[in-house]
Amino acid sequence: MRNILTGIKPTGMPHLGNYFGAIRPALDMAEEKSVEARFFIADYHSLNTVRDAKLLRAYTYEVAAVWLACGLNPRRILLYRQSDVPEIFEMATILMAFTAKGLMNRAHAYKTAIELNRSKHLSDDHGINMGVFTYPVLMAADILLFDTDCVPVGKDQVQHIEMAQDIAEAVNHNYRENLLVIPEAKVDKNLMSVPGLDGRKMSKTYNNHIPLFASEKELKKAVMKIVTNSQGVEEPKNTEGCNVFALFKLFASEAEKRTLADRYRKGGMGWGEAKQALLSLLNSRIAPMRARYDELISDTSVIDAILAEGSRRVRMIAAGTLRRLREAIGVDPS
Repeated sequence: MRNILTGIKPTGMPHLGNYFGAIRPALDMAEEKSVEARFFIADYHSLNTVRDAKLLRAYTYEVAAVWLACGLNPRRILLYRQSDVPEIFEMATILMAFTAKGLMNRAHAYKTAIELNRSKHLSDDHGINMGVFTYPVLMAADILLFDTDCVPVGKDQVQHIEMAQDIAEAVNHNYRENLLVIPEAKVDKNLMSVPGLDGRKMSKTYNNHIPLFASEKELKKAVMKIVTNSQGVEEPKNTEGCNVFALFKLFASEAEKRTLADRYRKGGMGWGEAKQALLSLLNSRIAPMRARYDELISDTSVIDAILAEGSRRVRMIAAGTLRRLREAIGVDPS
């Protein structure tokens, strides 16, 4: 069996970019033969930025409900909450002893935070907590504890997997045995970049995203904000470089794409009508999943049960990894 693992930080409702860039590819990959999948909600990672207890709980339920509404089968895929697995944090403590500070200094997120401080003429470490600095070690613990072979990630996350590889190799080299599995990053080169409302990559950071399970009213408001050019109704329009068509084709069948593309080329279609076509398509594709999401959020006992069972099962896996690691480092029970 090949073990795959992926996690999502609970920082708010996932958006369409998350769906196409992470959620759907991970679910597809988990259905492959000879694959054992472990998906987790990285709530302790969110603690670096989310400091409201009520909000963090709500975000955690949102992420779990999204996974389930999008088709995650808990009998096939282990779904758990990071904070329910204390072995992760023991693992992180062990890995700290084998992690060079220089490796952490090179982490993209840390370097970006420093550069932002310098641009504002602040000290390098202003506002940077140890959770941010050691973030890659906790991520390495998330991965290495479960003998993970493959981690599906976007290009911006590859460095974290490389750091996990470096840390695992340091442990293995020190004890002259293969205590930890060396994970590999899985980057799907065929994934389309999902444009946001302004044409840039869809991101909460840019505030240009469309929440995956927004209500119909919220969805319409977001779609109508999509940036278009100033072409009039009668002018023919080009599908290339069009934010509306770029989102439309993610959900559309080949026939639906051809129909809208023909309307673009012939003219006589205003941007309002094009956005309405996108809105109708989004609603038709998302509505069934949104209904399931709303059902789960209205009674979170189902989510609680699934997360509890998921954590119970992954803790059994974690215990095996820690048992061999504790014995190797010399802290096993006498």
